Amino acid sequence: MESQNQNQPNIVLIMVDDMGFSDIGCYGSEIETPNLDALAHGGLRFGQMYNCARCCPTRASLLTGLYPHQAGVGHMVGDHGVGPAYQGYLRDDCLAVAETLKQAGYRTLMSGKWHAGGEYAANKPDSWTPGDAKHPTPRQRGFDEHYGMLGGAGSYFNPPYMVNNDQIIQEGQEGYYITDAISTHAVDMIKRNHGDQPFFMYVAYTAPHWPLHALPEDIEKYVGKYKQGGWDAIRAARYQRLIELGIISSDWSLSPRDAQSRPWTEVEEKDWEDLRMAVYAAQIDRMDQGIGQIMETIRELGLEEDTLVMFLSDNGGCAEFMAEDSDKPQPSRYNIPTYDGRPMRVGNTPTIDPGPDDTFMSYDLPWANASNTPFRYYKHWVHEGGIATPFIAYWPRVIKEQKIVQSPWHLIDITATCLDIAGATVPKEHSGTAITPLEGVSFLPLLQGDTYQRNQPIFWEHEGNRAVRLGDWKLVRRYPSDWELYNMSDDRTELHDLAETEPERVSKMTVLYQQWAARCQVEEWPIRKK
Repeated sequence: MESQNQNQPNIVLIMVDDMGFSDIGCYGSEIETPNLDALAHGGLRFGQMYNCARCCPTRASLLTGLYPHQAGVGHMVGDHGVGPAYQGYLRDDCLAVAETLKQAGYRTLMSGKWHAGGEYAANKPDSWTPGDAKHPTPRQRGFDEHYGMLGGAGSYFNPPYMVNNDQIIQEGQEGYYITDAISTHAVDMIKRNHGDQPFFMYVAYTAPHWPLHALPEDIEKYVGKYKQGGWDAIRAARYQRLIELGIISSDWSLSPRDAQSRPWTEVEEKDWEDLRMAVYAAQIDRMDQGIGQIMETIRELGLEEDTLVMFLSDNGGCAEFMAEDSDKPQPSRYNIPTYDGRPMRVGNTPTIDPGPDDTFMSYDLPWANASNTPFRYYKHWVHEGGIATPFIAYWPRVIKEQKIVQSPWHLIDITATCLDIAGATVPKEHSGTAITPLEGVSFLPLLQGDTYQRNQPIFWEHEGNRAVRLGDWKLVRRYPSDWELYNMSDDRTELHDLAETEPERVSKMTVLYQQWAARCQVEEWPIRKK
């Protein structure tokens, strides 16, 4: 049964967590993602789509079509006490996409990670206050239904801060795995809500964010795959596949192995390192299986032709090293027992195999370097490795030709596009409060086959890391270093800094950044209460 109004298609927006640019098959990976690959081969892949470099700023931006500071999450979900730009939850002077689409006649559904509504300490459930003034929930920001995680991260088998609508629930039990639960609830919501009204379905997976938790049958598919050549071989192979797929230019050299990494030939714990990456791959594989279930449901209901499906990651691969059990004076916030009371083993310890529910590990910098092939740096930073995301758009009724879009776009444009195709607009005022206009630009013409390009500059700031993208040029700074300048047409892997030879361009783009920062209430890093 199709939606009654053909002018308002269903929309499925899928966000994954901490996944690098080259971590799925249709972006060069060896990881098996047949369902995402099928969407890509029937739709558009964007070669230069950007996120906001970190989980919760990206989510606030995605949900509002604004830059993170305008949405209230200029840093993370803690309140810095310097005003609404850094309050750590969605501001009242912006509207979430679900709020606007709901007013336009959509059923608004969410399954997965919220992380845009204030801070939650995983090991302090008595402090959780979902729904109060500083902890808005999805249901308070326009979603008719929500199942999932309110905070940032936790066990896949016994996750913290879980809710079903506004009811806090405890999900850890025999056989529970959060990736499967997010997929199942998304399927159930679609089945219950398709019909006379179109639906907006936001699926926010926690995969493949740490900890390294996966199911044995998925891990087994990848054990041994990374042992011969390790991250060096994976980076080289993915680089070549990205070129062959037409996603990157052969003019862009593969960035050197990160200086904090080691040649694979010097690694002693090869079996353990292979297993770490195998578990990470298994997390992505399982997520793709869930996307397959969602798509199969959409097909069975006869909705595929007129459903727009979009897929992206919230930031680049994560180089964080989990060592909370080493020299910390206080227990880790994630040192929470398993559902049946066994102690959690937190930290990257080669004598412990990652994957089971009583371990809590990350895959570390060298593997993140491979995830972000061919780029430099990681989550947190605004060089390409931190902000470049795979992006797939699939809409059979509208997208008639499979191709790769090479013009730069930003995830603030996703909300603008959703509202455009729904015929919805953000009101100037809501509940007596003036609403910040959208910053994003609709890419609906691209979906319809046009060669439309985004001409407006794109800006970033996170923890003092800054960037401006204007056409082929990118000005970028890794805090507290100086500005760097790159011609992205010739050198998107950011290896040849042109700042010294292009001082006038640096000056003009710096002024653009300063004007944007002032307009969006960006504070100098480190942030200090006034």
